[in-house]
Amino acid sequence: MTSASLGLSRDDRPILISALFILVILAAGTAYTVARFGSAPLLSPTYLLQQLQIGAFLGIVAAGMMIVILIGQIDLSVPWTLAAAAMMATSIGGPFAIPVGLGIGLLVGLVNGVGVAYLRVPSMIFTLGVNAVMRGLMVAHTGGYAPQTAATDLMRTLAADRTLGIPHALFVWAAVSVLVVAMLQRTALGRYIYAIGNKEAAAYLAGVDTRRVTVICFVICGGAAALAGVLLAGYSTKAYQGMGDAYLLPAIAAVVIGGTNILGGRGCYLGTLIGVVLIVLLNSVLSIMEMPEAGRQVIYGLVIILMLLVYGRGERVVS
Repeated sequence: MTSASLGLSRDDRPILISALFILVILAAGTAYTVARFGSAPLLSPTYLLQQLQIGAFLGIVAAGMMIVILIGQIDLSVPWTLAAAAMMATSIGGPFAIPVGLGIGLLVGLVNGVGVAYLRVPSMIFTLGVNAVMRGLMVAHTGGYAPQTAATDLMRTLAADRTLGIPHALFVWAAVSVLVVAMLQRTALGRYIYAIGNKEAAAYLAGVDTRRVTVICFVICGGAAALAGVLLAGYSTKAYQGMGDAYLLPAIAAVVIGGTNILGGRGCYLGTLIGVVLIVLLNSVLSIMEMPEAGRQVIYGLVIILMLLVYGRGERVVS
């Protein structure tokens, strides 16, 4: 069974490849900016911290997505789970804003988990349907218009403010990362997650309550998406429709780039962290190069396909 520790193991190759890609992106981006603007903002600590602050939202989404992918499932309801959590949090306001937002994500995750674990509907189909339902509910809630609401002070503090120059969003991301690593490495639940991803039938015969673990994984993923939505609303000072659309493909790409097997059972959280950093820097360079959003989505898709070919082929050879 693959270890979830942050230490390098037999899953070093994806992590090292991703780290090399980061260096290539930094070098290429720096060369481009120096040639065009006469400066190298990519190497500025202030600029890097700003990019990591933005990447914290993606990192939180990717953490939840990794948990679901480790059991061999996928959650395509992330975009509107994120948006719904942000929109409901800003609509409620006050001290209940964040709990309501997180509650939306946990509820969506529970529905997804029950649909996949107990109704035995393929996760790709069920979560895509839930995503459509959430979109319809939010459009009905706002009447089809942009919600005229604002983030609370606490949401803005957690997402946009800084302490000693370090964005608070990074502290939240760090806390989520510690919890995920501790869960995967130190708890029975973490062992069950890897066991289910490797062979669900074998895990069931070994006494693992596979249905309950599957539900828990989807609840975690929904909660992570909701937390990212609440923080993103705080960073943007408001919620808006479709705010989660830009996070689904990059989150999956970050997890796959980090070496997590898309079929489940294998993956290191350090790889996901590096995958997030790679995606954030890639997005930053593409923005500097004025690459349109459509082009970025094409690149994310190609990256996922490439990594699947590289890592998938390597695993077949080993086996």
